[in-house]
Amino acid sequence: MENGSTELAQITPTQAFAPNRERRAARRPLTSREKAAVIVRLLVAQDTPIILSSLPEHTQAALTEQMGKMRLVDRGTLNAVVAEFVAELEEVGLAFPGGIEGALSIMDGHISATAANRLRRLAGASSRADPWDRISAMEVDRLLPVLEEESIEVAAVMLSKLVVPKAAELLGRLEGARARRVAYAVSQTVNVDPETVRRIGLSLATQLENQPPRAFETGAVERVGAILNVTPQLVRDDVLAGLEQDDEEFAKMVRKAIFTFFHIPARINTRDIPKIARVLDQAVLVTALTYASAKKDLAPTAEFILDNMSQRMAQTLREEMDERGKVTEKDGEAAQGAVIAAIRGLESAGELAFIQEEE
Repeated sequence: MENGSTELAQITPTQAFAPNRERRAARRPLTSREKAAVIVRLLVAQDTPIILSSLPEHTQAALTEQMGKMRLVDRGTLNAVVAEFVAELEEVGLAFPGGIEGALSIMDGHISATAANRLRRLAGASSRADPWDRISAMEVDRLLPVLEEESIEVAAVMLSKLVVPKAAELLGRLEGARARRVAYAVSQTVNVDPETVRRIGLSLATQLENQPPRAFETGAVERVGAILNVTPQLVRDDVLAGLEQDDEEFAKMVRKAIFTFFHIPARINTRDIPKIARVLDQAVLVTALTYASAKKDLAPTAEFILDNMSQRMAQTLREEMDERGKVTEKDGEAAQGAVIAAIRGLESAGELAFIQEEE
């Protein structure tokens, strides 16, 4: 022991630490994946917001697995990786989205729908492309028919692959009995193998992307209702009577979509009346109220509006209505159309919400 202790005591500091420096110098350089893991770990440690969910799932998985394999990184390596990362960021002049869906989003409006669908089909044939990434990016209205028409099992798989808020919205729009069956089927998807899920995704993506482009942004009910909103009452009543003879169910839906001066008491909150009055030219409002007061079916609407504003404002309007005198049908309907347009504008801006009519 004495000889060993004597030998250790004779080692100088330079000799003792040299092997560490040699080992540090001999270390292999980090791979790109390891460098990415270092940067992500540093950002997370500093509570820097970082969203990786837009990356392909296999990339997210690979990055997470790499972080699980790593242990300690010395400060010199960390500084070198950060410096390299910052240098690369500073050299970036233009960034591309990565992936066909991102590219198609940028090219939307610049290429035809046919070309876009063809590119999506080609991307779907790739063994590395995840069809669920494309399905998840689609709007709820586009996905809803799948849940309504496909088998319960397929619907359950789709709900399981979507983000929770979108899945919840879709489930909430299903008919009650089917919603319960689909929700129960989700519990039976535990043992579905990944390849089956992928094949289901490929089939659904192809089906959804092969739908013909729509010429109109809104449905037929909304378009007919919007047109009839500003159509003279006699014409509107005649059209609705004809629709009821040809297609009673369609006529019923159109009636629900129509919002005219007559519907204000049933569809507008009393607290919103002053807000509507403020955005209207007073002369227009006076004309609309004067015309409505002379009509048996519209007089209650005029009173509803006057009763739900300040007494001073209502009194002023009543006096101007008396001075206005008789209003022609053309002027009256034009003024009421302006009132409806103002209400629609406030509703679109989120300033008011319609009361939903009961079935």
